[in-house]
Parts: sequence; structure tokens; C-alpha cells
Amino acid sequence: MKPSDITANEHIPYFGLYIGKAPETTILEGLGIGLTKVIDILHAYPVEKHDYRYAEGKWTVKDMLQHIIDTERIFAYRALRIARGDKSHLPGYEQDDYVDPAKANDRSFEDMLEDYKACRASTMALFKSFDEEMLGQIGTASGGPMSARAAGYIIVGHELHHMEVLQERYF
Repeated sequence: MKPSDITANEHIPYFGLYIGKAPETTILEGLGIGLTKVIDILHAYPVEKHDYRYAEGKWTVKDMLQHIIDTERIFAYRALRIARGDKSHLPGYEQDDYVDPAKANDRSFEDMLEDYKACRASTMALFKSFDEEMLGQIGTASGGPMSARAAGYIIVGHELHHMEVLQERYF
């Protein structure tokens, strides 16, 4: 399975942006590639700029990393519920409402990287446990359809999107 196998009935159009950014690999391979890429990019980023904002009201690098972690946890949870056949309507979430309460800028960058790695290990273990039938399950999230496999590719592509933003606007 690759992201190009995901059909339009497996996600709302908004999420196509992220699925389209995922490499043509399995979800597990994409998660592994993303882990390496994020760690490499963040280690190359100057420590003194971890609290940098490229414009007024924009997120710091720490805020962005926390957003990646939070979003991964939310979409992994959605994938779990959908893969298990839960037909409950899973609500969307407002990403900006998570920024200030997370207090990312009060955390050490090393602690945040460990949190990211732990989150990724958990996500990889979860997706490793899914078979093709589970991945193909479709539920409802953010007001529309979502398959468990679409949720996985959204995690992969969402992270890549933010690494592109980091490299374009923060370096």
C-alpha cells in the first residue's frame, strides 16, 4: 500500500494536501523516513533559534514541534478507533487552541525530542499491529470520512509539510 492507493472516499479534501506529500512507501516506511528527517533537520537547526518566530504571531520552532507531536497523537488515536471498527463521529480539533496550553517554549528542546521519538515509536507500533483489513476501515473524523490508512499517511505528510515550512521560513 502507498499513499497513491488512498481514494477520495477515505478522507475529506483538506487532508489530500498531507497525503499528497507522503512518499510512495508504506506507512511504516514513511514514519521511519520522517523520524530520521525530523531529527536530522532539528539537530542542524541552531539552538539559539529554537524560540524564533519568523513573523509576529507565528509559532516558534518548539511550538511547531509540539504541534507535530500533538497532531500525530490525535491522528494515531483516530486510526486506532477507526481500525477497531468504531463508528463514532470523531471531532476535529483547532490546532491553535493547543499552542499556548502546551507551553512548548518552557520545555527543553532535548525533552521535546525525546517526547517526539516516544510518540513516533508508539505510532509505529500501532500501525505495525494493523492488518490490511484494519487499515481499510473507514470511520468519520473532522466531519467526513477517514480510513485508518489515510490517518497514517496524514501523519507522515503533515510532518513533512511542517519540515518544509521550517526549512523555508526559519533557516
